[in-house]
Amino acid sequence: MSIPAAAAGQVAAPVSSVTKPRLFILTDIEADPDDTQSLIRLLLYANEIDLEGLVATTSVHQKNRIAPESIRRVIAEYAKVRGNLARHDTAFPQAAALYRLVGSGQPVYGTAGVGSGKSTDGSRRLIAALERPDPRPLWVAGWGGPNTLAQALHDIRATRSPEAAKRLISKLRVYTISDQDDSGPWMRKEFPQLFYVVSPGGYGAATWTAINSVVEGIDNTAISNGWFAEHIQQGHGPLGAAYPDTAYGVEGDTPSFLGLIPNGLNVPERPDWGGWGGRYELRTPERSTTNPDGFNGGVPVPAETRPIWTNAVDSFKPYVAKPYGRAIGQLDRTFTGFRETLWRWRDEFQNDFAARMDWTVKTPADANHPPVVRLAHPDRVTVRSGDTVPLSALGTTDPDGDSLSYQWFQYPEAGTYPKTIEMWGAENLYARGFTAPVVDRPSEAHFILKVTDKGTPALTRYRRVVVTILPKGS
Repeated sequence: MSIPAAAAGQVAAPVSSVTKPRLFILTDIEADPDDTQSLIRLLLYANEIDLEGLVATTSVHQKNRIAPESIRRVIAEYAKVRGNLARHDTAFPQAAALYRLVGSGQPVYGTAGVGSGKSTDGSRRLIAALERPDPRPLWVAGWGGPNTLAQALHDIRATRSPEAAKRLISKLRVYTISDQDDSGPWMRKEFPQLFYVVSPGGYGAATWTAINSVVEGIDNTAISNGWFAEHIQQGHGPLGAAYPDTAYGVEGDTPSFLGLIPNGLNVPERPDWGGWGGRYELRTPERSTTNPDGFNGGVPVPAETRPIWTNAVDSFKPYVAKPYGRAIGQLDRTFTGFRETLWRWRDEFQNDFAARMDWTVKTPADANHPPVVRLAHPDRVTVRSGDTVPLSALGTTDPDGDSLSYQWFQYPEAGTYPKTIEMWGAENLYARGFTAPVVDRPSEAHFILKVTDKGTPALTRYRRVVVTILPKGS
């Protein structure tokens, strides 16, 4: 049975949303140059993410100092290039608006800064952001210690009715770069309903480390010092020149917002679906799996008290360009692990960063911009076992007129159908499809369309098609 593309099943809410996410940053900037690196990258996406707070905090690596002046220093460099960025998109905010977001937490470590009478400019700003009449959730990214968030939660519980507190907390979405003080485990225990993404324990057990891990068997050029010098630091204006050399690990905080960038793949509300920031499952991790004795700056690693969004595992066989014949082919090696959920996209989000930095100095005519990906059918469909399911990217365009390359692939780990579904035709065709497998219960399969232009640097955008497969005759 062939399913017409435009009527392949029930159309639900699109899996990709153009609604801008709201983001509130807590940063121990100056503890490590990587906070400055990540802030520079973040400002290059300020046209697509609504920034609502930039608060300086402490961490286990910087226990008694906060540095809001360093946030302002980066904004001052952004101010010098904002005019050129606006030539590419007028949604880039004025520097004056960003300066107004800068705040301060307690200059003390962890839960020592949480309690009655310990409210700060930063915690008050966070509560004010939550209380705005905005239906969108508020993402809070912890680049260092999150005790400013802990204080905000303490004050909400102490000063609001139980119903109001529940409503405010339900709007929070938290992603912390491991636990860099003792307030993270405290929040997860005290506020069991809090949406929390974290790899607890030693840094060796953290998904976020994939952004700067050298992986044997693949090309790691895009995280090399030479790559950053060429594509970010040198010849890219004042904001690029402000990007510091790496001291410990490059951009360790960036994964906290990579999953919010609206690229057609990311679905922030579904960490289990995977995206640029990695993939995470809602479960209670065993303490033994969290590298509890590994390095995390000495923060205690207690057993988790309830399910959290934490490390998931992907199996990934990378594709590489081929010099002749079929345009792409797979390596003869499969990589499996939790870091794979993030580094599998690394070349693509690094190229995106490089292109954004180009926007600070190049005219729109001289710079590259990402493809506009379209589907010839809905992105959520329901079919039955044995149905023929066509998939098509017909109508996809590129704003710069670049030639486009296509790739369709199944993402088994993101769905509930655990097996590989054989697709028709070569991977690089714009239109492919499959025959729905036999199932004995409703199952969900995810298919990713990846479109890459041939501009410089090459830019990639995606669409995700979620196919619900019903048993035949149901």
